[in-house]
Amino acid sequence: MYDKSLVSDIIEDMITATKKIEKRCSKADCADDFLQDEEGQILLDSICMLLIAIGEAVKEIDKITNKTLLQKYPQIEWKKVAGMRDVLSHHYFDINAETVFSLCKNHIVPLKNTLETIYKNL
Repeated sequence: MYDKSLVSDIIEDMITATKKIEKRCSKADCADDFLQDEEGQILLDSICMLLIAIGEAVKEIDKITNKTLLQKYPQIEWKKVAGMRDVLSHHYFDINAETVFSLCKNHIVPLKNTLETIYKNL
C-alpha cells in the first residue's frame, strides 16, 4: 500500500498547476502570441515550467504507487505527460510554441478533470 496522503498532496499541486496553465494560456489566441513580445515569452516560460512540474509529479506518483494508480485512468496518456517533462527539461531551446499552445488548448482541461476525479477517489 502507498501513502495516500502524500499522493493526494501531489495531485492537489498538479490540479493547481493545470489551473494556472489554463489561466495563463487564455491570454494567448495563438502560438505566435507567445513569441511576439517579452510578456508572451514570459507566459510561455511559466507554462513550460508548470508542465515540467506536472510531468515530474507523474513520475513521482508512479514511483510511490508502484505504477498502480494512474493506470486506472487510461483516458490520459501518462507516459506522454511524463515525456513532455523530459523534452521541456532537456531540449528547452528547441521548444515549439505551437506544440505548447496546442497542448494547453486541447489537453490541459481533460488532464485537470481527470486529476480532480483521482483526487476525489483517493
